[in-house]
Amino acid sequence: MRYVTAALRWFLFLVFFLFALKNHELVSLRFYFDLEWKLPLVLLLFVFFLAGAVIGLLALLPRVMRQRREINTALAEVKWLREPGTGKRAGAHGGAGTSGSSGASVVAAGGVGVTGATAAVLTQAPLDAVAPVPARK
Repeated sequence: MRYVTAALRWFLFLVFFLFALKNHELVSLRFYFDLEWKLPLVLLLFVFFLAGAVIGLLALLPRVMRQRREINTALAEVKWLREPGTGKRAGAHGGAGTSGSSGASVVAAGGVGVTGATAAVLTQAPLDAVAPVPARK
């Protein structure tokens, strides 16, 4: 697989390099107020490609940050539930405590309020089977 990836990279480099050699003519980019830039076509295409990639990454940034925050919150809840002294701990069978793998056993473990996603992970139950409960104080 490593050789296939290396061959693909060399092929793409060769294609883009030959494209740059064939498109070296100067083109005019005209702005308002009679402002004009003369640049090679390949450079102009590269600049606009790069600008589009940056704008796309900036558009994804809020979603990525929100997902990162949700993952950290869920991991903190799992860690808190698995600590000794916080009620029943998740057993070796993948369920919470020893009362099975129902969503109610997670909620009843020491009166701990668990979100539906965390309860489903701890009990290996489908998300729609776990009733939402208020968060702990």
